[in-house]
Amino acid sequence: MKAEEVMLTIGEASARSGVSAKMLRHYESLGLLPRVARTEAGYRLYGEREVHTLRFIRRARDLGFSIAEITELLKLWQNRRRASSEVKRIARAHIADLDRRLAEMQAMKRSLEVLTSCCHGDERPDCPILEQLAGEGPKANPAKAGLRD
Repeated sequence: MKAEEVMLTIGEASARSGVSAKMLRHYESLGLLPRVARTEAGYRLYGEREVHTLRFIRRARDLGFSIAEITELLKLWQNRRRASSEVKRIARAHIADLDRRLAEMQAMKRSLEVLTSCCHGDERPDCPILEQLAGEGPKANPAKAGLRD
């Protein structure tokens, strides 16, 4: 005889999974989480399977995977006949995207360092940071300001 599964409210599922109730509803609306049972009053009820899926989604989001990537990863996770090469392909593509974004952020940081080094930061109204943002000032050049990696 199979023990009856304990059903959890949205608040309980949220607490157990570490996913906010708002995001839980959002993931359900996106199809990442299947539609769940409801009480006669319309309240959602979650089982351990859904909580486990929510934890998977939360960990994937913590690693920065997009919703599209998580959708693919969930399908692979739920398919016992999957090829691990597909999972690795998704992870490698995500690493490449992270590398690209890190390089962009490092370039932004260098530009801001140049601009802040050119700003007097005193009572004068002249400000190269604002001029650059307005498209009126010279482009920030880290080499000219003596800033290098």
